[in-house]
Parts: sequence; C-alpha cells; structure tokens
Amino acid sequence: MPGDCHYLEGNANAKRRVEYTQHLLRSIGLEPERLRMTNLSSAMGHQFADLATRFAEEIRALGPSALRRSRPAAQATAEEG
Repeated sequence: MPGDCHYLEGNANAKRRVEYTQHLLRSIGLEPERLRMTNLSSAMGHQFADLATRFAEEIRALGPSALRRSRPAAQATAEEG
C-alpha cells in the first residue's frame, strides 16, 4: 500500500524509479505499459496471481518489442543461442 512500507520510503522510491523508467522506455520507442508497479500486501497472493496473469496477457497483446523486431534475424539467433 502506498506510503505503508516496512522500508519506510521504499515504495515511494520504487514508484519514482518506475515512472522514470517508463519515460526512458517511451524515449527509445517502447511502450511504457510494458512496465508496471502495483502495491500489494504479502497476504494478497490471489490478487497478485490475477494481476500477473492480466499483465502477461496485456504484454502479449502489445506484441514483440520494437527493439526485437528491428534486429536482423541472424543477429537475434546468434545472441539467443
């Protein structure tokens, strides 16, 4: 929960970093929606599973990364394999 972090300012710092990273993603041509932060307590396992499933579906719907699509196939194969 925002502001209710065992590490005092940890979730506020993380939120700022996520927002900054979303800005960086946008600046290099990636969708900032590929990164998300959600606040949950450790007792919210079912909600976490639901959120993770929905997020994975949203990422799949965005399709492959524009950066991956722009690499030549030979280079991508060499790096992966």
